Amino acid sequence: MKAVLRPLRGPRDLRSILPFASLVAILVPMAIIQPNTLSYFGGVMLLNLGVPIVFATLAQLAVITANELDLSIGSFVSLVACIGATLLQSSPWLGALALAGCVVLYALVGALIEYRRISSVVVTLGLSFVWNGIAVLLLPAPGGKSPDWLATLMGFQSPVIPAPLLWTVAIAICMHLFLMRSSHGVALRGVGGNAPAMRRFGWSVIRAKATLFGCAGVFGVCSGLTLLGLTTSADANIALRYTLLSVAGVILGGGEFVGGRVSPIGAVLGAITLTLASSFLSFLQVAPQWQIGLQGAILIAVLSLRLLVRMKEQRK
Repeated sequence: MKAVLRPLRGPRDLRSILPFASLVAILVPMAIIQPNTLSYFGGVMLLNLGVPIVFATLAQLAVITANELDLSIGSFVSLVACIGATLLQSSPWLGALALAGCVVLYALVGALIEYRRISSVVVTLGLSFVWNGIAVLLLPAPGGKSPDWLATLMGFQSPVIPAPLLWTVAIAICMHLFLMRSSHGVALRGVGGNAPAMRRFGWSVIRAKATLFGCAGVFGVCSGLTLLGLTTSADANIALRYTLLSVAGVILGGGEFVGGRVSPIGAVLGAITLTLASSFLSFLQVAPQWQIGLQGAILIAVLSLRLLVRMKEQRK
């Protein structure tokens, strides 16, 4: 208990609380302007759409762990939603097979990037057009229908604590235990931090990156299905903005583009912060076209604080 309550001892501790501080900085003004924010139903309404963003952010986190960047996750989530609203609804087995195939293809892309030493930015940017094209073929116009079981799952209401909050906490803890505490997770982060050293220890970097990209595919599928369960219909462009939101969530949560330095719990907090920031700006009646810019300003402010903390670390 003393370790939890101990005072901050330096910049490293300060950097670790920045994701939580960012969330509080958004949540407190929201509660002042709209007190119902902290009620049960207020929490459900605000956090419901945060669940798909959390999954998309963790997908991006898995890729960034490998020192790569995924510019296709938004298109992939949209494709998953379209598969769920068409194939999964009309032919569940075919839909499930299509989703499994998408995850396998994601893992193969990770292996190809390492095997051929191709830039992940180029590959995933091209892949985003592939995902979007398939989604348009499946669903040329917005429509389709969510499977009943999926809509029921996303409409579940738990007692006392909002279900979306329980889900996000469970997701964050599970990913933290896997990536930060398990031996396999440490090895996967090591591939992003120092790939040559991991090769010398006998680890296959190709297999590790395939695993991380496969995890990204699984999280992308979860993101698309939960989004479909909430909206009950799909669109080929329904989640395109998730690409930038996922990158922002990882960086806001303390992750870095190099060195395999990531924080699953911080990334989840970052995703929730961005979700609440959008709602907060809506409360302030800020026009939608200005909201993305203001979200970017929030991200820049947090990154500036992190830079100041890092500079303070380097002086010591």
